[in-house]
This record gives sequence, C-alpha cells and structure tokens, in this order.
Amino acid sequence: ESTALLPRPGRTPLPKLQLGIILLIQICEPLTSQSIYPYVNQLVSELDITGGDEKKVGYYACESLFFLTEAATVLQWSRASDYVGRKPILLTGLFGMALSIFCFGLSRTFWTLVVSRCLCGLLSGNIAGVMKSVIADMTDRTNRAQGYAFLPIVWALGASLGPLIGGTTARPADRFPKIFTASFWKEFPYFLPCLITGSVVLFCFLVLLIIQTNPVKTHKSSVSAESGDENAAPPRPPLPLHEILVYPVIVSVSNYVMLAFLNTTYLALFPLFAAMPIAIGGLGLSPPTIGVLISLYGLFTGCVQFFLFAPLVHRFGEKRVFFAGMTSCLPIFGLFPIMSSIAKQSGLSTAVWALFGCMLACGALMDVCFGAIFMFVTASVPKSSRGTANGLAQTTASLARAIGPALGTSLFSFSVQYNILGGYFVYFFFIVLSVLALVLAAKLPEEVWEDRDD
Repeated sequence: ESTALLPRPGRTPLPKLQLGIILLIQICEPLTSQSIYPYVNQLVSELDITGGDEKKVGYYACESLFFLTEAATVLQWSRASDYVGRKPILLTGLFGMALSIFCFGLSRTFWTLVVSRCLCGLLSGNIAGVMKSVIADMTDRTNRAQGYAFLPIVWALGASLGPLIGGTTARPADRFPKIFTASFWKEFPYFLPCLITGSVVLFCFLVLLIIQTNPVKTHKSSVSAESGDENAAPPRPPLPLHEILVYPVIVSVSNYVMLAFLNTTYLALFPLFAAMPIAIGGLGLSPPTIGVLISLYGLFTGCVQFFLFAPLVHRFGEKRVFFAGMTSCLPIFGLFPIMSSIAKQSGLSTAVWALFGCMLACGALMDVCFGAIFMFVTASVPKSSRGTANGLAQTTASLARAIGPALGTSLFSFSVQYNILGGYFVYFFFIVLSVLALVLAAKLPEEVWEDRDD
C-alpha cells in the first residue's frame, strides 16, 4: 500500500508583536549615528578648535569614532548574548546609548564630544551584532528571509529621520526664538536634536522592558526549538577561526569591507562638502537644508532596496547587481568636483540640484550592493559558523566605517588647505579606490557560493 507524500510545511507566521518591537529597536542605531551629520561640522567650528579656520574642520569631524568603538565591541556583545540572553544585552545597550547622546548634546569641549561618541559606539555594538541573532531566534527556515526583508527599510527610515531631526531642530533659539526663550538653548544650541533622538531610544528601552516579557532565546535553547525535537542532536560546533578564513569568506568579506568603506566615506563627505562655503569647494548650505537632503537620500535608497532589490537579483543575479552598484561609486565621487565648479561659477543653480539628483540615484544603486554581498557572505560558510562569519564581516566593516569618514574628511581639508588638484584631490583619490574595488568585485563568482554542508 502506498502512502501519500507529506505536504511541505507552510510558511510559519511571523511573530508580529515581537518583530515589531525588534524593528523599533533597530531604528535606534541609524537614528543616533546619523542625526549629528547635519550640524556636527558647524558644532566643531563653534568650539573654536580650528582657530576660526574652516578649512581645518574636516580634521576634527568625529563621525568615525562611533564606528571605531562599535568595531571593538560587536563580537563581544554577540558572544555575551549567547550566555545571558539577548534581552539584557539590548536593554544595557539602549540605556547607555540614550545616555551617550544626551552627553553629546551637552558637550562644550572637543574631548567631551569624543567621549560621548565613543560611548555611543561601544554600546550600539549590541544593536548591530545581536539584532541579526534576535531575528534568527524568533524565526525559522520558512520565514527568516521575510523577517530580514524589513531591515533595509527600517534602517532607511532611521537614516532619514536622524538627519531630518538633527538639521531642523539644531539651534532652536535662533530658528524658533518665540518658543525657546530660555538661555539654556543658547548655551547648548545642539541639545534639542540629541534630546529628541535620546528620548526615542529611552522609549524603545521601556517598550522592550515592559512589553517584551518573553526573553529572547539564546543559541543553545533555540536548537531544539527550530527543529521541533527537544531530543534532537545538537549541531556541530562552529569551526575555528583559522578554518573559516578560506577563499570564499575572504573574498566575500573583503568586498563587503570595501563597500562599507566607500559608502560611509561618501556619507561623511557629503555633509562636509555641503556645509563648506562655495569659495573653498563646498555648497554653503545650512544645517536644515543638509538634513533634508540626507533624509531624502535615506528614504529614497530605502525604498529602492525594499521594492527593487529582489526583482533585480532575480533578473540579473547577485554578482551583476553588486558589480553595477560598485560601478556607481565612480560617478558619485566624480560629481563632487563638477557640482563645486558649477556652484563657483553660477551659484546653486538648477544644474547643481540636477547633479545632486544623479548622485542620489547612484547612491541608491550603491546601497543595493549590501543585500547582494550579504548573500555571498552567508553562503560562504557552513550554517554552524554563519554567526562567526557575520561577526567577522561586521567587525571589519565597522573598522572600514571608522577609517573611511576620518580619511575622507581629512583629505578634504588637506586638499583644500594646500590646493592640491584645485582642492579636488580627495575625489580623485576615492575614484582610484573605486576602480580597485571593481577589480575586487570581479573576483566574486557569477552565482553565490555553493552552500557548505555541516
């Protein structure tokens, strides 16, 4: 007697409440890291660090500190969450992140800015590293991709709201003198955007503390839960690090690092370029305008990723999508000197804004690369070692995100101060790096690495 084949299990419904809370927490990292971009250069200028020389502002821009300290802790946060659970780590990080952003708004010296940004990066490592583990814990094979699909749009939302808040609420005593009449707002002109973003983080802290009553599972407790058998044999332990550092991992992670380096450099260069006077190679825009432009960029790129990433990969494949995105780095860095030259000749004309639109489109294409390269990273190791591979990728990418903005803003000031290539040497330098990135991208296979079995 023949028996019918068992039907394939359907897709498990996502835990909507828990996933919603986790996505709400996820927004805190881009919100706090991106909110300072519209006004940080003006803040540095007003601290009298540069002696009134605006050409030196780029040397003291402190965006890189966030990612440098994040890189130092992301692996430690991830490993600690395997032992004590995800929830205590997230609560600790959220509270500390709120405290650090409040301190940033109350800073009166450069070194207090440094300490507050370092503290924020140290504590946000749990958001960057632990969050992927949290979503993996609350999903299974049938709905995990669906859960991860929400991350790009959440990041884009935070990256859009952060600069918008920072740009529109900085210096409230000047912009809204009838409302903010107290002397406090004149003494601490950049505390309001920090207060708003910090309050959002505290709200997320309270939501996680009160509503998320079930502690998120650790790796050990989730093994049998995912398989549905409490007596199931545990999987093989993760591979040692030296066994993970094979060609597929090295090539995949290297491409991810190069992408993170160029992307973060661009995100740090643009607000500096936009804020500097036209005479020295910038656009002379105000912090509110810069905040709106960065918000538009974040919203546009997030929508492109959410709606077009899957169709593009399905149509052209992961490598072609990644290579096309990396190619867009060339026009991105090439448009900076063109926009500057036009602004010097005819001011902020229609041509400048049209070129900004082109830069926006190229930036969206570059951001699509992140989803493609993550597919290569995930497939480059056995399932039992994916956490290590993702941690390695996140750590090295955070280092790249720390070096990129510092190098980019410093080269901007160096190029302008010494008039190297007409002040445009910084863009030539990153165009050359973009070409090298394409050489590295060409080493990826036409399709993602074949999954390595445990």
